[in-house]
Amino acid sequence: MRGRTLYEKLWDSHVVRDYGDGSALLYVDRHLLHEVSTPQSFVTLRSKQAAVRRPSSHIAVPDHAVPTTDRTRPIGDPMAAAQVAALETNAKDFGIPFIALTDQRQGIVHVVGPELGFTLPGITLGCGDSHTSTHGAFGALAFGIGASDCATILATQCIVQQKARSLEVRLEGTAGLWIGAKDYALAMIGRYGVGFGTGHAIEYRGPVVEAMSMAARMTLCNMSIEAGARIGMVAPDATTYAYLEGRPYAPLSTQWDRALAYWKSLVTDADAKFDKSIVLDVSDLAPQVTWGTSPHDALGIDARVPDPRDAADDGERQRIASCLDYMGLRAGTALQDVRIDKVFIGSCTNGRIEDLREAARVVAGRKVASGVDAIVVPGSTAVRRQAEEEGLDRVFTDAGLAWREAGCSMCVAMNADRLAPRERCASTSNRNFEGRQGREGRTHLMSPASAAASAIVGYLADVREIAT
Repeated sequence: MRGRTLYEKLWDSHVVRDYGDGSALLYVDRHLLHEVSTPQSFVTLRSKQAAVRRPSSHIAVPDHAVPTTDRTRPIGDPMAAAQVAALETNAKDFGIPFIALTDQRQGIVHVVGPELGFTLPGITLGCGDSHTSTHGAFGALAFGIGASDCATILATQCIVQQKARSLEVRLEGTAGLWIGAKDYALAMIGRYGVGFGTGHAIEYRGPVVEAMSMAARMTLCNMSIEAGARIGMVAPDATTYAYLEGRPYAPLSTQWDRALAYWKSLVTDADAKFDKSIVLDVSDLAPQVTWGTSPHDALGIDARVPDPRDAADDGERQRIASCLDYMGLRAGTALQDVRIDKVFIGSCTNGRIEDLREAARVVAGRKVASGVDAIVVPGSTAVRRQAEEEGLDRVFTDAGLAWREAGCSMCVAMNADRLAPRERCASTSNRNFEGRQGREGRTHLMSPASAAASAIVGYLADVREIAT
């Protein structure tokens, strides 16, 4: 019997019933819920008079629609207030642990889960959010699901899934100063396209990945969905174990020893075969930035806006022209000549303490450019508290950036943080689709360092020219 990939090991260990057609009933160990994706799930449970099978294997936390200013006042948006109240009521009625907006553990589900040790190697984890791939950074099989699937997991602790093919993405080389996981992800998607991972589970491997922090690995896995893959993962190692040890939901004492022994087996076997492999050499990468309305539209910051006339075919020519029209850009313009209105530093992609430290290093002792509105939104209340203990909040506010409460914020514009029509934003979030950050808003995806540098100069900036 040939060796197995990490994905195959996780899949095999959770199959309840194999249907023989490539699909199987999988056991789901843990489930995260937020206020936007789950209301209908509980309607379904009530209509079927079904109970939650294992309440302790779920955590509910509001994050998408919540305000990031003045949490002492009631939520002003009636819809957001109703969604948060419904989540709390549903969690209470069905015995599910609930993290309130005022709780010191509150934050974005994909930041809170790892912080609590709720996310662990070897588990399956579902959530009604496409960026659940984030949790694969721990060697977990994690995937986004719809509202009906959330209800199924709540009632049965199982879900039917189609087995994916395996895709190896190796990161090799030595990155330059200020180049990190967000740049790797954008470069990968820009080079291979938004569909290269469709139908695959991505495993990130190679010396660059092995040297990454857990925050960086989470950024990389988070962006897997933008490459078309529902699943992205990294094999657990000493970095993973050190991050998890002592966290509230992590195993303790002899259970830790037993868990560690199992986790160490969660590696792709030497004789395993991937269905597809690609290699990305990060050695010559410039800081990456998107110019269009897809993460695929990524280039080095030292590049120029593409010309539709250079496209390979009519379809791509029309797509580029449409992007430029929406983004208000002219072909041939240097990316560093593109003026911005706003900067957003945060999200489940780049709202962790390491991301905020990186941005603070860039803005320290500098001032935000005139006319630029910049906000920093920690990914969780724990991140916010740690940043304040380290004095990062003062670094940001002294430079003219607003310091906010934790939440999804401008990433998804389901709250007060959003772009006005035709406003242009340098953003550390994961999607630059039309209207993603507000109706007719224009989004340029970047790393925290690049976004911070852009805030200082008022244009899309090459952080290597701003900070040393």
